[in-house]
Amino acid sequence: MGRLLTFWGFIRKYKYLAAIIVFLFIVGLLDENSWYTRYHRQVEIGNLKREIDKYQSQYEAETAQLKELENNPEAVERMARERYYMKRPNEDVFVFMTDSSEEE
Repeated sequence: MGRLLTFWGFIRKYKYLAAIIVFLFIVGLLDENSWYTRYHRQVEIGNLKREIDKYQSQYEAETAQLKELENNPEAVERMARERYYMKRPNEDVFVFMTDSSEEE
């Protein structure tokens, strides 16, 4: 019982400090918009921005490739040979397969 009275005496003496500590605890960790949650959201926003940049650069590269295919018939032939293993008459196509563990 003596310790409890000592604790309440301390709280009464430093009530403003205790209120500030409780407030910082609630705002810092428990609240929906706490500093902890905001930090994790900022990290997620950074990851999403990097993903957007990746897809944007991929889009630009594929758009340039599409324009080249629309304007250059030799590019169409080159893509057909590389991706779809198409060939001209009297040609042979050799495909070299690599081990999947080496590609990664």
